[in-house]
Amino acid sequence: MTRFARWTAAAATALLVAGCGGGSSGDGKDEGKNSDGPSAAAPPSTGSPGLPASLTAQKLDWGRCKATSDAPAPGSGWQCATLKAPLDYAKPDGGTIGLAVIRSKATGGQSKRIGSLLFNFGGPGGSGVSTMPSYGSAVGPLHERYDLVSWDPRGVAASEGVRCRTDKAIQASESVDATPDDAAEEAAYFQDADDFGKGCAKAAGKLLSHVSTTDTAKDMDLMRQVLGDRSMHYFGISYGTELGGVYAHLFPKNVGRLILDAVVDPSADTVGHAKNQTLGFQRALDDYLKSTGQNPGQGSRRIADLLKRIDAKPLPTSSGRKLSQTLALTGIVLPLYSKQGWPTLTEALKDAEGGDGSALLHLADGYNERDASGHYGTTTHSQRVISCLDDKQRPTPEETKKRLAEFEKISPVFGDFMGWDTAGWCHDWPVAGQYDTPEVSAPGAAPVLVVGNTGDPATPYEGARRMADELGKDVGVELTWKGEGHGAYGSGSDCVDSTVNSYLLDGAVPKDGKVCS
Repeated sequence: MTRFARWTAAAATALLVAGCGGGSSGDGKDEGKNSDGPSAAAPPSTGSPGLPASLTAQKLDWGRCKATSDAPAPGSGWQCATLKAPLDYAKPDGGTIGLAVIRSKATGGQSKRIGSLLFNFGGPGGSGVSTMPSYGSAVGPLHERYDLVSWDPRGVAASEGVRCRTDKAIQASESVDATPDDAAEEAAYFQDADDFGKGCAKAAGKLLSHVSTTDTAKDMDLMRQVLGDRSMHYFGISYGTELGGVYAHLFPKNVGRLILDAVVDPSADTVGHAKNQTLGFQRALDDYLKSTGQNPGQGSRRIADLLKRIDAKPLPTSSGRKLSQTLALTGIVLPLYSKQGWPTLTEALKDAEGGDGSALLHLADGYNERDASGHYGTTTHSQRVISCLDDKQRPTPEETKKRLAEFEKISPVFGDFMGWDTAGWCHDWPVAGQYDTPEVSAPGAAPVLVVGNTGDPATPYEGARRMADELGKDVGVELTWKGEGHGAYGSGSDCVDSTVNSYLLDGAVPKDGKVCS
């Protein structure tokens, strides 16, 4: 079972490979050009209350970074360390966990340095330590004046990462029908969800109750203090926008310059988020179909019919594995994250309609982090343990069945899958969820730049306006790009890139509602 909420490494690379265009011009008032940026004029920051000096005053032992399971060792310009954080913030003097951190110092020297710029690339469950080095060249103008910093959040990769099942069990689960058609398939679907949850509980132990977005936001503020920054400068993408919003709510006085790009709608609950994604992926599919000269309605129906045929009879592939309906849908989703992937989707669909599922399986394996040897990454595992601790809602199978028609009306391709996912994702989860929707109101915080993309498949652009509104008056500032793909910055718009750069480098806040087309 895969949820299409996360910012994938493959999609991110395609989106940001063009780098940061544009200069330092922008709308709004320049808030200061001192070497410390807004921090120079900011009031003293407010740290996490009750944390002992052994945590807040810890010195990080920076050293050469090692290779990770999904990335080679970066060059000598990158340093890695381990930050100690409390397992349970309600017991700050209790046990601690280690958080893997990576940084590259500002290239422009101390006189030009603003501070640290912390990145979260989404998920939840994405590894910042593995991903950050690939963005060094893409964010060159920012790197000149900021230390680029990222980390593996708690429960992710090198930071107490969780693996809930073996590679063999993961591959076996790919044959489970994620859109059950009868009682037997439904029982197998929910049994698979139960087994996954039990595997996570066994693997994570006490950590399972302490990997929430709120916990990670508190980790961020501890990191800010240890890095020596008076204000939090932050770039959050996809799920990273929810994390940034929660941080702003918890620590409004510590907000420096926050960018939220590819925005998760903070007003949406579990079902609402699933409907948003269903709409977003259908919009992206419609735009893709239009680009090939097809009628979106007819093209969608053709793809839906193809998926039904694959559901009844999985397609053979050159690897010897079968392409199931769920794997086929996953293979369709990945190229929709970026317009650059559309030609690949065309060829993969053509092959599948001809009876060969190899190309769609290859795409699905890329999304699921499966390598040639059959080893799977753990992003999906971490994504699930974090989101199920966050999400309080637990839709029952009966409630879900009643909503399936609503989902299918939104999308004949993605609706059925996304509808069932609301019940299966956290079914019978070992720990209770914390909230229906995240609290992101941040009265008194500095302006936060919220960037939405009208063609975003995973986080529909309406979420940007809702995030800006919930952050509060004079805090949330919306920037819209009329483009395609998951995320706007670095996707080819000089207008977006120059506006974001001006905000981060010069403190220039654009007019709320600015549109880049």
